[in-house]
Formats: sequence, structure tokens, C-alpha cells
Amino acid sequence: MAKLKNNNLNEPKYFIIDTNVLLHYPYAMDSFLDNYVIIPIKVLEELDKFKKERTEIGKNAREVSRILDNYRKKGSLKEGVKTQAGGKIFVSMEISKEVPKQLSFFIADDQILLCAKYYKDIGKRVFFVSKDINARIKADSLGIKAVDYEKQKTNYSTIYTGYIDIYVSKEFIDNFYLNKSTIIDKQLFPNQYVCFIDKENIKHTALGRYDFQNKNIKLINSSEFVASGIKPLNKEQIFAFDLLLDDNVKLVNLIGKAGTGKTLIALAVALKKIFEKGIYKKLLVARPVIPMGKDIGYLPGTKEEKLINWMQPIYDNLEFLFSLYDDKTKPNEKIKSLISTGILEIEALTYIRGRSIPEQFIIIDEAQNLTPLEVKTIISRAGEGTKIVLTGDPQQIDNPYLDEDSNGLTYVVDRLKDSELTGSILLVKTERSSLASLAAEKL
Repeated sequence: MAKLKNNNLNEPKYFIIDTNVLLHYPYAMDSFLDNYVIIPIKVLEELDKFKKERTEIGKNAREVSRILDNYRKKGSLKEGVKTQAGGKIFVSMEISKEVPKQLSFFIADDQILLCAKYYKDIGKRVFFVSKDINARIKADSLGIKAVDYEKQKTNYSTIYTGYIDIYVSKEFIDNFYLNKSTIIDKQLFPNQYVCFIDKENIKHTALGRYDFQNKNIKLINSSEFVASGIKPLNKEQIFAFDLLLDDNVKLVNLIGKAGTGKTLIALAVALKKIFEKGIYKKLLVARPVIPMGKDIGYLPGTKEEKLINWMQPIYDNLEFLFSLYDDKTKPNEKIKSLISTGILEIEALTYIRGRSIPEQFIIIDEAQNLTPLEVKTIISRAGEGTKIVLTGDPQQIDNPYLDEDSNGLTYVVDRLKDSELTGSILLVKTERSSLASLAAEKL
């Protein structure tokens, strides 16, 4: 949320908080500085419906209750309890008695809007805060100013891509190949890549990576970039390979549309690091369970049986990689063997919270469906010697409380781009097939 200032301290702004904001970020109520935060009683009733869920949404609902209970111990939430920033937080049972015919007392969303309308009717400076676009449109039709909650929001349209193109002379590129490094007068982020392009011949190029310690750009030799039979097919995949193969880079973010090779490349390098190099003890692959809106406990069968449907894309990629191995073991049998020995673990994110995970190669697929808080929780699980790879497409989000700007993958790329421990690459070219490329580009 952008910084808020009151022109008149005697007339605070009243921020009416929708349920979805607190489910997205339970600490949102502390983000409004010296203003008044109103939690409609209907919001608490809505939060109760989620509190028993074993999901991040359920966890957030429970956290909101704990936060409000701590405020309640300091004073009356009906009268308002002071926040550290100098504002007040209220739980309100107020509701406008003038109900437009388009709204109903019996619809939860409408009751929350009617609470906002009550404060507007008595002359307060009201802002309705919601992540629901339709709710904001409804508020606007009632003459109530409506805003999205944007405390942890970045702009995906200007997301950090991890590399830049620079046009130079033929002589510059030739010298770069000769000296294996160069210096340019341009500010770069740690582990950012540069594609030098001959301005007289665009096919004459050289790829380099910024070395933050030595303040120079080092030449990338991609001729040896092979993992589990997979080679990079374009410059972005070369950059991704370089980051994945570097054990000093502890967090790698691979962003891109379907078919760009994000998950396949990450799995290929992980297998190489575990079986050929012995750098990591095991591979942990996890995905958020989003489409059903509930965790896998609601599905029939054992945990492994439940995970098959959710993790099928992972199994498909692993079977493809193992099919490239020169042995007689069937790919699905090899996967089962690795799972039974504990070298490969395919898990739902619900079950990794609270763990400490050392010396593992962790791949979090579909990370665009995670909130910033969830991504923080996952990264904080990393023990000594662990590498984490986040993959996803912020333009393909199934989580109803997120968008391409507010999801955890976009957030972590933006916030950690200046760290030597991390690297990010935006993959743009679909390599799955000509048909997949056509669909990604045209549909």
C-alpha cells in the first residue's frame, strides 16, 4: 500500500477491509499508518469459514484471529484500539439502513459494502479495500472510493528479466572472446546477463554474466551445458543453465509461458547435480494445490495416490528425462525406485511448512500461485547447502486472490534481484513444439 498521509489529523481516513485482503495478507490491517481500520463483523464470520482448512488461506484466517485477539486485550475493538502507527483498529457491527435495491442484507459481500456505506453516510472519508474487482466496482457505484491492497505488489509489465541486450562493435566482441571478460559503463545487478550483439551483424553475439565481486562481465562458455541429455536451445535457456549449474546461486527464479522449458531444465540439472556430481542428497519437487481450492486431504486415497493428479506434469517431465538414459530400466520404474529410496520426493506444499531442509535441490513449480508470504515461508525452510528453484508463469494464475503483479513469484524476483545469492531469468521462446509455440503466441 502506498504511503498514506492525512492533511488533517482530526479527520482520519476510514479503511473498510474486505475478507479477501486478510486472507491474502493477514497483517494488512497494520499497513494504514495513522488512519482508522474498520473490520466489518461480517468479515469475521467469513474468516471463520476458512479457519479449519489446512491451507495457507486457513493459516491466514487463523492468524487474523490471533492478531485481533491481541488488539482486543489492549482495549475495546468496538471503541477502537490504537495501533503502533498512531491509528486505530475497529471491529464494526454498523451497517447502512439505506439499502439500494441492488444490494441485500442476506449477501455477505453486500453486508460488507453496506458497512462501508454507513461510514460514508455519516460523513467519514471512506476507502473500501478489496482484492475483488467486482466488489470494487460495486463500491464505486455506491460513490465509495475503492482501492486494491498493494503493499506487496510489483509491476509485472516491467519485471526484471535477468538480462539485457547491448549493441557493440565487432572488435568489442572479438576482444571479449579473447580476454574472457570485459568492463562496461553500465550499472548491473548481481548475476545479471548481457548479450553483446554486433551492430553490423546481429548473428555475431557473445554472452556474459556480471560478476558483482570483481565488477566485470565474464564470458559464458555454454558448450559444456548438458544435463540429463538436455542442452539449451536459446540464449535464455543458456542463462538458466548457467544459474542452475552454479552452486553459489542458492535461489533461481525461472519465469516464462508454457513450453519455454522452465521445469524440464530445472529437473535435468537437479538430476545431474545429484547423480553425477553428488552435490545434493535428494530432489524435492512441490507444487501448490490450487485448482480445487482445498488441500489434498479432501481427495480419496493415500497421499501418494492423491498427488498423482496434481503432480502429473512433473512425472511427465521426469519420464521424458529418464527415457534419454542409456539403460533398460523403464522410466516409470526408475521414478518409483527413486521415490522408494527417498532420493526423490514429490510433495504438496502443504506438507513442507515447518521443516528444515538441508543439502537438497528443491523445485517449486507453478510458484505464481503462491502469495509473497508463502514464498517467504518456503525460502526460509532452506537449510545449509540447499538450492531452491521457483518456476512459473505470472500470466497464468489460478489463485483467486492473486494477479500477475501481486503473486509471490513476481514479488521475490523484484525484491531479491540485488542479491548475489539469487538469479532470475525470463524465458520467452517456446521450445516444446511448433504447435505449442503457435498457441502460446497467438491464442
